[in-house]
Amino acid sequence: MLRFREFVLKNLLFVISILLGLVLCGVGVVQYFATQNNSNDLIFTSVEDIKKESAPKPKISVDVEGKVIKPGVYQLDEGARLQDALIASGGLASGADREYVSKKVNLAQKILDGAKIYIPAVGEIEAAQAVLSSSDQAEILTTDIAVEDQEEGLINVNTASVESLDTLPKIGPVTAQKIINGRPYGSIEELVSKKVLTQKTFDGLRDMISTN
Repeated sequence: MLRFREFVLKNLLFVISILLGLVLCGVGVVQYFATQNNSNDLIFTSVEDIKKESAPKPKISVDVEGKVIKPGVYQLDEGARLQDALIASGGLASGADREYVSKKVNLAQKILDGAKIYIPAVGEIEAAQAVLSSSDQAEILTTDIAVEDQEEGLINVNTASVESLDTLPKIGPVTAQKIINGRPYGSIEELVSKKVLTQKTFDGLRDMISTN
């Protein structure tokens, strides 16, 4: 025991150096494992963020026709609005009825999958109405049908005017004009097969319309 004490006293600096070295090694080991744990947490968080960002967003298909720069079918994010569809198609083309669009088209309206958007040319809607009213035969036919439809409570999609079609639920002036452009219809189901109306919109008004 005495010899050990003498050894320690003679080599005190050496012993202290060894003890400090052991302490520093211990601190280093603790810091290393702590750093590894933090790195694993960071990597895990980053992978989760990447997965969320890379998840594909649901898409809808929209057919944009009429007086737009690039008519066609476009893939838009679910929840897109009419304005997004017009932007995708390049915007209004020369000759588009901008006054009609600004007054009658709600650019903030959400679009359903399979919807068709039609932008009329200047004077197109008025011309269609004028052609129908200028023919005596058409006028007689329209009068007869109007009386029949009034009795049955149905709107004839083959002869009704834009104003009459506009009274149907979820049918605005633009969709009403699309219905007119898609004539004639052999059955009301052709409104869906011709992609004039979506199935959901059609189901909401099928009991209010007819083709004869």
